Amino acid sequence: MVTISLRVDDRDNKLIRDYAKLKKMSVSDLMRNAIIEKIEDEVDLDAFDRAFTDMDHTYSLDEVKKELGL
Repeated sequence: MVTISLRVDDRDNKLIRDYAKLKKMSVSDLMRNAIIEKIEDEVDLDAFDRAFTDMDHTYSLDEVKKELGL
């Protein structure tokens, strides 16, 4: 396992530690989860952008309802 250091000021330190305590998790787990979630969100957004760019046409909700007879 590797250690990554992070420098924060006293205010951020208290905020991070208090939040981790509130969530009943270690600061390490909180940071790891937050960073991984951020990366996953960005990857998801990139995938959406690529899929949207490849689409020839998009449909509004009203167009879909009309097509489905709703």
